Amino acid sequence: MKDRKKRNALIALSFFSLTAVVIAPFIGMETISISSLIHPIKGSMDSEIFWRIRIPRIGASFLAGAALAISGMVFQSMFHNPLATPFTLGVSSGAAFGAALFIKIGIIFSLFGVFGQTIGAFLGALVSIFIVYGLSRLKKGFSISTMLLAGVAVNFFFSSLILFLQYISDFNRSYQIIRWLMGGFEIAGYSPVIKILPFTILGSLVVFFYISELNLLVLGEDIALSRGVEVKKVKTVLFFAVSLMIAGVISVIGPIGFVGMMVPHIVRLLIGEDHRYLSFGSFIFGGAFLVFCDTIARTLIAPSEIPVGVITAFLGGPFFIWLLMLGDGDKSLFH
Repeated sequence: MKDRKKRNALIALSFFSLTAVVIAPFIGMETISISSLIHPIKGSMDSEIFWRIRIPRIGASFLAGAALAISGMVFQSMFHNPLATPFTLGVSSGAAFGAALFIKIGIIFSLFGVFGQTIGAFLGALVSIFIVYGLSRLKKGFSISTMLLAGVAVNFFFSSLILFLQYISDFNRSYQIIRWLMGGFEIAGYSPVIKILPFTILGSLVVFFYISELNLLVLGEDIALSRGVEVKKVKTVLFFAVSLMIAGVISVIGPIGFVGMMVPHIVRLLIGEDHRYLSFGSFIFGGAFLVFCDTIARTLIAPSEIPVGVITAFLGGPFFIWLLMLGDGDKSLFH
């Protein structure tokens, strides 16, 4: 019976998310002609905006939101920490430093259609991933607490380097760095979608493959070991798969915070803590949630835009306070 309720809740959540994604591209259009969108007229401004800007933007924001949400779910479960996100482990700050460094240097180039700034962000994220992993390996075993502390230390380290780059940059490049750090989807064409798609799909597939092991890890490493789970291997694979997924996403759209923290908790309240349902629910609702935030970002002060990272941070602050208030007495925030 419980599984049936969870499935029904998941179906309802899927329907809600799909509806939000379908409606989002039409919001903000002054005139809507379905026939002209289905059969675009050459040179039509509405159809050009819809197919070359609105649809790619929805696709990129959905994929990015899904990746951020499912990564947050994995980190929260693996570290037994309700506030664990890609930012916690320094992946986002490493990517931000890589992008900021390329902006500061001012080198403009592309490799296979990928701009240097994006490559710099991805390399920065990779460096942070290997530093965190290396620090966690200094002690025997693969301690979750050590990795978490290493991630926090790396996050602060790269954040300080970003501040240094901003300080020694001129006004124009300093503004570029600040603007990139806010994240956003000011895109045209399907290139960003194509860049994000393989990271989100491959990373999510790895997570779905280890769903049973993740359920056991949440109960405790000793229980997981007694059930035959190769704890060290599973944690290593999940850490690298999720971190690389986030590195790829952030390198394209910039660091967008709080999605990985908020969405898994919201879905957990609706569906429960079973990762068989929680993982898919976080994926689809995370995508729809970021589409919703981006829709607000582009329409709230139209024709100007607000960086979507500002919107997610605005929502994340009260949500963080709500989590703190929820964890009173014997009622735990997480498990």
